[in-house]
Amino acid sequence: MTTASPTAWFARESLSPDLVRLWEPFVHSFFQANIFHLRGRDADLVLDFGMGLSCLRDALDLTPGKPVLAVASHGHVDHVGSFHEFDQRYGHAAEQDAFAQMQDEDTLASLFLGMEDAVIRPPAADWHAAGYRLAMAPLTVLLAEGDMVDLGNIRLRVLHLPGHSPGSIGLMDERNGLFFSGDAIYRGGLVDDIPGADRRVYRKTMERLARLDIAVAHGGHGASMDRTGMQAIARDYLRNGEDGGPLDTKGKGP
Repeated sequence: MTTASPTAWFARESLSPDLVRLWEPFVHSFFQANIFHLRGRDADLVLDFGMGLSCLRDALDLTPGKPVLAVASHGHVDHVGSFHEFDQRYGHAAEQDAFAQMQDEDTLASLFLGMEDAVIRPPAADWHAAGYRLAMAPLTVLLAEGDMVDLGNIRLRVLHLPGHSPGSIGLMDERNGLFFSGDAIYRGGLVDDIPGADRRVYRKTMERLARLDIAVAHGGHGASMDRTGMQAIARDYLRNGEDGGPLDTKGKGP
């Protein structure tokens, strides 16, 4: 089965000279997850990997000769599709088995396959949802709270932010106030009623995010947030979530 040309399949936005956001505009908005490519002095970072409907690696302007550190914020289908394309794969130890096996109960791929409008446009003429499979991508580096992902001139601290999933993480450049939050928090409806989610734990993560001092947050979906915007989302979740938290699964997208 052929796949889409990477240049035709991915949309991209330059956020700074060294940071690019990509997403897949032709999949259902609920699954249009952000993919980030950050160029460091000594290594490139790729954070999250879309649905795997086209070759992500070919869509990235990777720095020749430098290692590529591939970090998954968590193991859901819209974030791990092309994870297997990279040799150095980082993720939280709590989801180690999920990455190694890519079973539906962990990735929730059946939610995508069950949608009649899963794709606005198929990635290739012979593409059929019934043939969609996630490739196994065992972690080569297990991450935990406080670990550092080192790009040379940029060092990103791992924040364990469970609730949406057990091993959800964010990456924090404390020197510059740059925060990659994964699906822990983003603009749009937060999802907390899926298998593996824990609303009680998610509230603790939101309490942490409501106090986090950042300059800008790049979430797993949608546009970036400043500190005020991110903290407002976290406080709104806490304020309205006495019954477990608000849920709106229609608000994702770029």
